[in-house]
Amino acid sequence: MKKTFLALLIASLMLSGCSILASGLSNMDPTALATAANTAMTALTISDEQIAQLSAQSVAYMDSVNKIDKGAYDARLRKLMSKVKTVDGVPINLKVYRTNEVNAFACGDGSIRVYSGLMDVMDDSELMAVIGHEIGHVLHKDTKNAMKKTYMAYAARIALGSTGSVLGSLSTSVLGDIAQSYLNAQYSQKQEFAADENGFKFSIEQGYSPYSMYNSLVKLMKINGEAGSKPSGAMAAFSSHPATEERAARMKAAAEAYGK
Repeated sequence: MKKTFLALLIASLMLSGCSILASGLSNMDPTALATAANTAMTALTISDEQIAQLSAQSVAYMDSVNKIDKGAYDARLRKLMSKVKTVDGVPINLKVYRTNEVNAFACGDGSIRVYSGLMDVMDDSELMAVIGHEIGHVLHKDTKNAMKKTYMAYAARIALGSTGSVLGSLSTSVLGDIAQSYLNAQYSQKQEFAADENGFKFSIEQGYSPYSMYNSLVKLMKINGEAGSKPSGAMAAFSSHPATEERAARMKAAAEAYGK
């Protein structure tokens, strides 16, 4: 049985781009090995329903460690999103985190979380474009793939932790890790283009300017340039040069062509 789990774990971790020396794996505790292998295989075969369940749990974790706004920010977001009832057929739930961080995320259980720092720097049309962009990552299964990678890394840490390695002292809070995967996910240029297009369409559907997505990209690049420090969250996702400049140019062209 141990050899079976070992083979499953090695194969799973290789598929995810992780590597662990076979000599280290051979010294694992069988129970930890079984847990690591099962976790890795779950990541490879995870279903949309499981994604929704894990999303709900991880968002609940995020809600517990952030200050939830109940005032003007919350009222503004709910007014803006009053006509948006579902994400990929799943009823949405909205919350605003009171923090200066410029960020937002959407996930597979219909949760949309917007940071007050983002709301401070965006007008309504730009904010809706950013939310539409984040929803695009959900619709295109980008967040599902990010969660798979997080689960694979979690399996690797279980494996390494069972050998007595210094890495065994790392936290294995999967809820916290999954939540961070939403905030720090690195998407390909193709994925970002597709999410931008969703933000473009989403803002138009809500009655805003076709330039909304373009304007949000330009604003985030400007904020990042003025900050002079390493960006995080949405600012990092939207403000990398020169890729974001190309994305902004694409959105400007789309806006100019709209309605012709």
